[in-house]
Amino acid sequence: MTDALTGPRLHAIYRALRDHHGHLDWWPGNGCFEIAVGAVLTQNTAWSNVEKAITRLRERRLLAPEAMLDCPQEALAEVIRPSGYFNVKARRLLALCRAWQDAGGEAGLAALDTATLRQRLLAVHGVGRETADDILLYAFERPVFVIDAYTRRIFARLGLVDGDPGYEPLRAAFERALGPDVALYNDYHAQIVALGKATCRPRPRCGVCPLADRCPSAESA
Repeated sequence: MTDALTGPRLHAIYRALRDHHGHLDWWPGNGCFEIAVGAVLTQNTAWSNVEKAITRLRERRLLAPEAMLDCPQEALAEVIRPSGYFNVKARRLLALCRAWQDAGGEAGLAALDTATLRQRLLAVHGVGRETADDILLYAFERPVFVIDAYTRRIFARLGLVDGDPGYEPLRAAFERALGPDVALYNDYHAQIVALGKATCRPRPRCGVCPLADRCPSAESA
């Protein structure tokens, strides 16, 4: 159930997180395509590993769809090796590049309405809902709230998400409560990631959590 995800509650949580972390400048990347590449590379790995792979791509002048498509898959996989699952991710990047070109590049994709653009991204091999929404929000600046494992963990512990409502109902609940606000979605997701990595871990550090005073799980701990 997601009925407890109301606007006042979500805004109060955001303010507490922002007071704790400050504004977080996220997603790192120079341009739309580089951000999309980062969204694929970050699957199942830490961002520090993605940064290493992005640096290697930049050094080899491969951070453009045409250049990446001209690179043999085996060679591309070796370049992105630091990101892990590099053979799988090389195939996914090449699929993204082909879809990027088929749509008319960044301009062609940017001309699509958000629902159509999301379907185009979801049709790319290896691009799931979270990756597609990362690209929509951070690369194309569309008001799409990203749902990840940190979001589920934090808001379940806060008692605001009950059971497993599924990705789409949960995304819709956040968007309905917050209204369409790209800047808010951008920083809110970054705040959630920061809290999930440093504090609200599988074994939570409730004593230093900025949300402890409103968290039933912290009280029970």
